[in-house]
Amino acid sequence: MTENHKRLVFFESWMDPAAERLLGERSDIELSGLSFSRPAEENWPELERAHGYHVLPNGELREPFFADRRLIARCPHLLAITSTGAGYDMIDVDACTEAGILVSNQTGANKEAVAQHVLGMMLGLTKRIIQADRALRRDRAWDRMDYTGQELIGKTVGIIGVGNIGTQVSRLCGGLFGMSVVGYDPYLTAQEFAERGAEPVQLEALLRDADFVSVNCPLTAETRGMIGADAFASMKPSAYFITTARGGIHDEVALVSALDQELISGAGVDVWLTEPPPLDHPLLAFDNVLATPHIAGITQEARYNMAIGAAWQWVAIFQGERPLRLVNPQAWPRFADRFEGLFGPVAAP
Repeated sequence: MTENHKRLVFFESWMDPAAERLLGERSDIELSGLSFSRPAEENWPELERAHGYHVLPNGELREPFFADRRLIARCPHLLAITSTGAGYDMIDVDACTEAGILVSNQTGANKEAVAQHVLGMMLGLTKRIIQADRALRRDRAWDRMDYTGQELIGKTVGIIGVGNIGTQVSRLCGGLFGMSVVGYDPYLTAQEFAERGAEPVQLEALLRDADFVSVNCPLTAETRGMIGADAFASMKPSAYFITTARGGIHDEVALVSALDQELISGAGVDVWLTEPPPLDHPLLAFDNVLATPHIAGITQEARYNMAIGAAWQWVAIFQGERPLRLVNPQAWPRFADRFEGLFGPVAAP
């Protein structure tokens, strides 16, 4: 055994200071905060000697500190990398697995916040709240009947990705509004769909039949670009598209075209290819687009849950235990060997 302290690094700050307090009280963990305001050559020495790296979200992380193969090659002591939230597209999971580096995320910690954002977008769009608000502030050349809305009762919501967030969307839609819920998720069994309150369907059927299409899956090689021109063309003209997942899952150009041709009734967009989107982004020109800057999962409660959840995962990892939200279990055997060489045997699996 050659090490005594586990060195954990992060940039700027955690989602909630409770995490830094918790970890700062651990005598076995050396916590180091880095800053993008410092030259890169001043940050690299801390990273190169670190055993753990807590990574900022994609839109806040800066080059060259994405957890890619270059960083992994330069940081030979890394045992684990965690993401701040549920997403981990800023981490090269395959490279980590090959190197025996555990990857964990905070999936489920912000499910309430994101699901409520989806519901907020559904209500805002169907009740035409955003259009009415803009009109009221702009002029008086309108009639209130111009903003006649629709009710959610009896409508069908189609959920792409029925995980933690998708399940909560299902429960809220089915419970609060008595909506029919269909879902597409190739990784769930019929029993799991039933437990989550959704009827399993193929993606084509979901797009064709749903009044609301809600994207709640992670961005992966499989899901990148999965919602394109053909998908929007297959939706009902009265349907709404809502995404709180990740930019890149839907084709932004195709969505602009679908709205321009009135192939769908509107969209709620919280995630973008470039975050925040430029002021002249064409989606921002539509009155029937409710746009937010990737804030669906950001509430006071969710920030605390994500931060404290990540902190406890670091405590577990540095005790040689499997973290609760392990993304790449295939890395465990090599991680265990590397951990034992530094700190002693891992806990029983």
